[in-house]
Amino acid sequence: MNTSAFHTGLGVLVSLGAILTLASCGGGGGGDGAGTGTLSLQITDGPVETAKHVYVQFSGLELHAADGQRTTLYYCQDPADATLTIVSEDACTAPAAPKRIDLLAQSGGDAEVLLDNFILPSGRYNWIRLMVDAVAGMQDSYIVLPDDSEHELEIPSGAQTGLKLNRGFDVPTGGNADFTIDFDLRKSVHVTGTGEYMLRPTLRLADNGMTGAIAGTVDPSLVPAGCTPAVYVYEGDGVTPDDIDADVNTPDPVTTATVKPDPMDNTKYVYKAAFLEAGNYTIAFTCDAATDDPMLDDTLAFSGATTVPVTAKTETVHNF
Repeated sequence: MNTSAFHTGLGVLVSLGAILTLASCGGGGGGDGAGTGTLSLQITDGPVETAKHVYVQFSGLELHAADGQRTTLYYCQDPADATLTIVSEDACTAPAAPKRIDLLAQSGGDAEVLLDNFILPSGRYNWIRLMVDAVAGMQDSYIVLPDDSEHELEIPSGAQTGLKLNRGFDVPTGGNADFTIDFDLRKSVHVTGTGEYMLRPTLRLADNGMTGAIAGTVDPSLVPAGCTPAVYVYEGDGVTPDDIDADVNTPDPVTTATVKPDPMDNTKYVYKAAFLEAGNYTIAFTCDAATDDPMLDDTLAFSGATTVPVTAKTETVHNF
């Protein structure tokens, strides 16, 4: 049994921003057989204004190698210490210890660790599947609205197939592959006509060694009463900003960033869009973020659209 352990709370709600410490680790099937490397994986989020919390519960993950072999990892309680969770390639013999993560807390450059330097066969991997707990009626994954009411999140086929990222990646021999999964809630959460909350995840896998960020301030005059401010980030130069919708002929943002009061000076507003792979991006400010329904073609007013270059491991400053 190959396992790796990290500190976690006694409950299933994982402490926000907790650092996972591996006690031991192992590897298993997959890769190209040339040796071993390690994989680090964390999850972040693009925010949504219509909720206070969005909890998604992960029971493990699956990696599919180019040679067809699969590695399945489970989050289990450490038999030797109930305050620890282990990452195991074997189904849990001790109680399962799933990670229930408040995705809304993982924005602005924050992220929750899923794997920390886990040893795997080196080589090419074609996809990652996040295993989610989404049993109807169990409320493993749920949303908390501004009025503190809780509603189960329905994840179509989530309990059967999980959440799949089809981007391939390499685990280098003797090295570390380090990635962030961007789970964009603004694109993913919507309410059905019968009042049910659905999660149709939009996921992006970013190579941390090749990512940078855009951050800056927003003039308070752009944030009047009733404004729900956000910065939308589009891939490429000179993109005409548009809402998030199902129209393949109009651009969707690669990510969005919440605009919030500066914790050091509440007379200022700040934003940060992180985990952007190097290249040029068009960014724009809007006050209409709360009205952007991913299932509809909404009319949002944007201002200050400009092209900003991103360099790996660098934070580029742009102020609105």
